[in-house]
Amino acid sequence: MINIAICDDEPAEVAYLNALAREWATERRTPIKTTAFANAEHFIVGGEITPDIILLDIQMGGMDGMNLARHIRKGNAAMQIIFITGYADYIADGYEVDALHYLMKPVEKERLFAVLDKAAERLDKEEETLAVQTNDGTVRVRVGDIRYIEAFAHYVHIKCINETIETRAKISDLEDALGEAFVRCHCSYLVGLRHVHRITKNDVVLEGGEVIPLSRRVYNEVNRAFIKYYSNF
Repeated sequence: MINIAICDDEPAEVAYLNALAREWATERRTPIKTTAFANAEHFIVGGEITPDIILLDIQMGGMDGMNLARHIRKGNAAMQIIFITGYADYIADGYEVDALHYLMKPVEKERLFAVLDKAAERLDKEEETLAVQTNDGTVRVRVGDIRYIEAFAHYVHIKCINETIETRAKISDLEDALGEAFVRCHCSYLVGLRHVHRITKNDVVLEGGEVIPLSRRVYNEVNRAFIKYYSNF
């Protein structure tokens, strides 16, 4: 089941989005549960709810949607954030919180369905795991939790959100196994694009400010991969 939160201070908009989400679920034969929140503060207070997807209005009284998204990202990297807005002014800020997409009001059914399809696809990928052999045995790592991988001679360190795992492996083999959601930015580093905040000429800056070196010879390739990953904006 997919849990979908709708956070908007306009009751009519909440009802409209809820109806569309349920229609999407019926067409896709996907069970869902929807929960409505009248504002950002209600969402935070309802902390027992952990949605997989949030349809989030930006312009709300009190805490706005962008600040709520920042709050969410402090403890949840997997939630699929879909901004619903009447303004295009905030689109660039979406990269900061790894938002999946912006939808302009009035929301069109076909566009929402396409974005929910993409969100469901991402959620499936979040559940993918990588089997890693360590000195203590085989460990299964959630692919979505991998921030980057660093090579040391015959070993690599897999830097996850909450832990670091050492394994004897080739970084090139891990690059092949992990696919397009990861990019080789340096001979010793493989980085998860979903955790990238920005790219400079010399560095890849991750969420939280951690800096990974970027080889000049692969700058264009890495930049293209970053843009492609976020091509839904």
